Amino acid sequence: MEGFLFIVMAILIGAAFVSFFLFLFPKAPDTISIFDKEVRDKRGSNLSPVLGLFAPFNKVLLKSFRMENALNKKIYIAQWLVTPGELLAGKELLSVVIPLVMYLLGVPYPYMYFLGFIIGWFLPDVMLNSRVKKRKYQIVRMLPETIDLLGLCVGAGLDFMSAVRWVVDKVKMNPMIEELSMVLKEINVGKPRVEALRAMSRRLDISDVTSFVRVLIQADRMGTPVEDTFRILSEDTRIRRFHRGERQAMKAPLKMLIPLIFCILPVILIIIAGPILIRFIKQGAFGGM
Repeated sequence: MEGFLFIVMAILIGAAFVSFFLFLFPKAPDTISIFDKEVRDKRGSNLSPVLGLFAPFNKVLLKSFRMENALNKKIYIAQWLVTPGELLAGKELLSVVIPLVMYLLGVPYPYMYFLGFIIGWFLPDVMLNSRVKKRKYQIVRMLPETIDLLGLCVGAGLDFMSAVRWVVDKVKMNPMIEELSMVLKEINVGKPRVEALRAMSRRLDISDVTSFVRVLIQADRMGTPVEDTFRILSEDTRIRRFHRGERQAMKAPLKMLIPLIFCILPVILIIIAGPILIRFIKQGAFGGM
């Protein structure tokens, strides 16, 4: 009986970790089709038989707690080729497998099993949020340069759509160019330009991108020259990025206080006061007089 349980645990552990790494680090076929929901769902359902088995049961849970849209938005930004149901299945599998690994290793403390459950449940969320934050940062970082390129193309005589197409074709692929690729793809299949830009703004939920889309829509309605609009947008975005860097620099001294107080100062006190304290213990306060 114990041998059978050991084999079942080993299979679960192997399936969990293989599934986990498969859906967290997928190999995307290209940089444009990764945004296609049908492609993502198709690739995601074939990543692991274990995740595919649990995913349908999680759809009811996702709809009950209204988490599907929020997870879909995060998965889209992070470029993970999984569905929300498969992500939830991975969390469930890890939250069971990590305590099983602890049991096989003979961990004697009961609270460690609960800690393993918590780690297994929240680890995919931590990795997903980290990926979303990193990609949003890359988009904000590349936005001013992308606006400058669009402005130069429009100033050279191209219309907005031709400028976007030129930037997508000629510029090295980055997260901002990928988003413009998605906008161009939606427009090519018949979606109005304004709606495609608004959809990009909703998908990313970044204040700089929202301002970029809003100004473009207003310029299109008011008849303002797009070249002037791009120049003003680029300057404003760079100013906001500079102010954001200043805020981060002002937070640095406060963040350094914790390692300074708890890591550096105790070592300095030990080095300076340690020999004096040892001497007082051995000889007394007036032993050397």
